[in-house]
Amino acid sequence: MTAQMPAARPRVPYFSSGPTTKRPGWSLDALSGAALGRSHRSAVGKAKLAEAIELTRKVLRIPADYRIGIVPGSDTGAVEMAMWSMLGPKPVEVMAWDSFGAEWVTDALKELRIDPKVHVGEHGILPKLDAIDTKNNDVVFTWNGTTAGVKVPHADWIADDREGVTICDATSAAFAMPLPWDKLDVVTYSWQKVMGGEAAHGMLILSPRAVARLESHTPAWPIPKVFRLTKGGKLLEGIFKGETINTPSMLAVEDYLDTLKWAQSIGGLDALHARADANARVIHDWVARTPWIGHLAVDPATYSNTGVCLVITDSDVLAKGDAAVKAFAAALVTRLEKEGVAFDFGAYRDAPAGLRIWCGATVEASDLAALTPWLDWAFAQEKAALAAAAA
Repeated sequence: MTAQMPAARPRVPYFSSGPTTKRPGWSLDALSGAALGRSHRSAVGKAKLAEAIELTRKVLRIPADYRIGIVPGSDTGAVEMAMWSMLGPKPVEVMAWDSFGAEWVTDALKELRIDPKVHVGEHGILPKLDAIDTKNNDVVFTWNGTTAGVKVPHADWIADDREGVTICDATSAAFAMPLPWDKLDVVTYSWQKVMGGEAAHGMLILSPRAVARLESHTPAWPIPKVFRLTKGGKLLEGIFKGETINTPSMLAVEDYLDTLKWAQSIGGLDALHARADANARVIHDWVARTPWIGHLAVDPATYSNTGVCLVITDSDVLAKGDAAVKAFAAALVTRLEKEGVAFDFGAYRDAPAGLRIWCGATVEASDLAALTPWLDWAFAQEKAALAAAAA
């Protein structure tokens, strides 16, 4: 392991898993057409929001009979809106193998108190998919475990003739991984996670089955205003035409529009998937040849191509204990941040100590290739410091 500082640096040093880095070539000029100072209920405001919905449909290839809404509270708000509004009439199964999936378990158990069947996997390991009864029950799960770097590898386990609804938190999967729309009744994501957009609203995508559930089911608990999707037993169709429940940032809307138009300009969904795959391959290949680092995900078939989560595997560091490993990983991140080489790539606070490197489509593979020698350099520096402290 060389202690020599690398010569080349990532051109764009932003590897955060949210907000993620802006698209290549982005500048503030991209927001010059924003409807600033205008009501979101004005003709121009509604047109912008409706355009965001229609471009979402085109880029993600969402079926024509699925509703697409812009809702409050980012991805979290979109997931909880679906849970509060739809769950109750059938048994519920909730899957969790990362920190956010665990939040949906908490919502179901402690807030809604619907006594769900819970399938929990350790960070890095999926629960057994074939143990989930998607034929008869409602299911809540993340497609890609944002804090664990573990994705669902396929949707074969979801019944085609299901009677319940599938609620899928896809916030770090949308635009990067194929989503089988025929298997998913609710899909959610946030602008700031997947395409380098800014925080504000989440996206709520509903299948006809999900709409039927909303119009046939009255929850046993109160529904806050920001979660209400029906009135008088009928879907509030305006939400899915750009009439948002509360006031959106028109600046953030413009930024989301810019990312969607960029996606179209580079070749659409196929190009986005290819970029994320190529980016992740840079990190996966580096891990394969590097003895001090490994994947948090156990099964290669479940490796994420967006938030790639890594753990330190060096035996000397591990021998110091969990607290020392956590401090070592934090020191590595801090060292590269001080050098201005890479920012915000530490593991999520509730996840095992390590690194989390965003590889979504707005990142350039060349920047990831430039990052890996710096990671090796930083490791060598911290390992030397650890040895000196023990001497």
